[in-house]
Amino acid sequence: MSGSKFKLSAKTVLILIINDYPKISIFENLSNYNLSTKMIFFNAAKYLKYILLSHHREGHGIHSPFVFDLVSRVFRNKIDPDIVCTIEKVRKKMISDRRFILVKDLGSRSQLLKTNLRRVSDIARYSPVPGKYGELLSKMAAEFGKPLIIEFGTSLGISTMYMAASCTDTTVYTIEGCPATAEIARHNFTEAGLNNIKIFEGPFDEVLPGFANSGVKAGLVFIDGNHRKEPVIKYFNQMAELSDDKTVIIIDDINYSNEMTEAWNEIKLHEKVSLSVDIFRMGMIFFRQGINHNNYIIRY
Repeated sequence: MSGSKFKLSAKTVLILIINDYPKISIFENLSNYNLSTKMIFFNAAKYLKYILLSHHREGHGIHSPFVFDLVSRVFRNKIDPDIVCTIEKVRKKMISDRRFILVKDLGSRSQLLKTNLRRVSDIARYSPVPGKYGELLSKMAAEFGKPLIIEFGTSLGISTMYMAASCTDTTVYTIEGCPATAEIARHNFTEAGLNNIKIFEGPFDEVLPGFANSGVKAGLVFIDGNHRKEPVIKYFNQMAELSDDKTVIIIDDINYSNEMTEAWNEIKLHEKVSLSVDIFRMGMIFFRQGINHNNYIIRY
C-alpha cells in the first residue's frame, strides 16, 4: 500500500491533508500529478498528532506571557480587508492564467507539480501560501518586520505581497531562483501598487553573501522555496548569524516531509533559539532574551 500511487484524472476528488489542514482538493486536467499514499498518510498522521498536542488558538493553557500575547494579540489581530482584497484579486487572476512557463526548480521538486513546464494557473493553486497563512505573515510582518524582511522563495509573490502590504515603511528583500516566476512576481507587485519590494534572481547561496555584508539585521525572515533538510538548516544557520534577539524566523512547510520535520526538530535545538512555535504548516523561531527555552504547538 505504501508504495502505491493515485493517478489523478480530470475532476478527481481526493480528501488530502497537504502541509496545513484537511482539504478537499479538486484536480482538473492534472494528468501529470501522482500522489503517493505514503505521502498522504504521513501528512494525515502528522496532522492528527498536531491536533492532539496543540494549545487552543485563543491562547488558553499557554503559560508564557510572550507566547500568550503573540497568540491572543498578533495571531488573532484583524488585518486590513483592503490588503486581502488586493492580493487575493491578484491570486485569482493568476489562477485564471493558462500560460505555460518553464520553471527552474533549485530546491526539491513539488509533490504535486511533476514537470518543469507548468501552467501559471497550477502554480497559483498549489504553490503560494493559502490566504489564512498569508494573513498571518502579514500580521507577523506588521509586528516584527522592521527594519527589513528577507524572504527565501518568491514564487508568484503572494506571500511577499502579504508581508510588504502591512509594513509599507519596511523593505522586503525576496530571493527567487526561477526567472520565469520572478518576472510574473514583479508584474504582480506593480499591479498591487507595492513599491517596497526588491526581488533578487538567483540561487540562495549566491544572493545571501550580499545580505551578510550589509550588516543590517532582519526583523522577519521567511524561509520557503527549498524543502530539503540540509539546505533549510544551512539557510537557518546563516540567518541566525545575521539576527539579533528581536529577529523572528518563519519556516514554511515544516511537515511537508520527513526531511522537513527532521530539519525543524534540529533547528529548535540551535543554541541561540529561546522558543519555537509550531502551527503545523509553519514553524516560528524566536531569539528573545530572558525567556525560558520552550517549544509550543499552537492551533491555528
